[in-house]
Amino acid sequence: MHVPLVDLQAHHQPIRDELFAACERLIERGQFILGPGVEQFEAGFASFIGSRNCVGLNNGTSALHLALRACGIGPGDEVITTPHTWISTSWAIAYVGATPVFVDIDPVTWTLDALLAAGAITPRTKALLPVHLYGQAADLTRLEELARDHDLVLIEDAAQAHGARHDDRRVGSIGRVGCFSFTPDKNLGAFGEGGAIVTDDNDIAAHVRRLRDHAQTSPHQHVEIGYNMRMEGLQGAVLSTKLPYLDRWNDQRRRHARRYNEQLRDVPGLVLPQATDPDAHVWNMYVVLVESMDREAFRKRLADRGISTAVHYPTPVPFQPVFAHLGYRRGDLPIAEHVMHHCVSLPMFPELTDEQILAVTDAIHACLMPAKRRVFA
Repeated sequence: MHVPLVDLQAHHQPIRDELFAACERLIERGQFILGPGVEQFEAGFASFIGSRNCVGLNNGTSALHLALRACGIGPGDEVITTPHTWISTSWAIAYVGATPVFVDIDPVTWTLDALLAAGAITPRTKALLPVHLYGQAADLTRLEELARDHDLVLIEDAAQAHGARHDDRRVGSIGRVGCFSFTPDKNLGAFGEGGAIVTDDNDIAAHVRRLRDHAQTSPHQHVEIGYNMRMEGLQGAVLSTKLPYLDRWNDQRRRHARRYNEQLRDVPGLVLPQATDPDAHVWNMYVVLVESMDREAFRKRLADRGISTAVHYPTPVPFQPVFAHLGYRRGDLPIAEHVMHHCVSLPMFPELTDEQILAVTDAIHACLMPAKRRVFA
């Protein structure tokens, strides 16, 4: 049996007619950049997250970039963030001329370690930028306190955590700004690229709206350096159509994670992901650590049995050549380095079947624990 990492055809098939109808309405209106489709999505997503404002953008990297700029982060400033994530988080810091400061990750959640972040604050620190990695909230209780006590801006990178919660609040609504990506593999995915910021701060929302559209205060009046970072009407229409299903899809992801945990809990040399709150995690990815054999040999054996896997992410961001000037060295971030050396992403999408999960876990048993096979109760 072939099990893909993500199956977008299976994901879209049940709502195919709704999606086609939304696209047809868009074509009839002829408004392909911003317009009613984007406005409808902005209103719906702001309500879903629990924020006053949502501003649709062309991608998640732009969301991070404009959030930092609208919060006044710039040259000479430092932003504390995580080394274990996709590079866009650090791109955005560099785009505004600030310096990313990397601290190690928590050994349980693999998100930014708030205690280490506290020790990294200097007079130049202006913001905290945690990532809610793989669908789980970072330690926002401590990070909120840290931001308040040191007068720092808390910006949430929630690109992988649509609908996740922290203390009964949706992530993205807790910091001054929350940033989202809607690439097709996300829990809420567009038909291509898409992004958004959410915020309760009306001034920040207005600033981001202006910046995304060439910094125009009125047609042909440009008051500062702006950008072309507008959301396409198509993406707004698609995201509006899919948004009512998001909670259901997240529930399915939680069910699959429980199944994986049940099947894999006794496999030696395999570290399973930990959910600090099982009802709050939304499992954009299900990532394990393979510690008992070479990772690529493990992945090849699974691929030989039809199981697709990936590595998110193989290199700590500060060890990328582009950030070599920051001076981080191997051994500076031991937990992140360990996770990145051993992490493997298993198939995860709402439409996974029990048979597919069993195929994945049987392949892992055959690879790491050939004498034992588990079946669903």
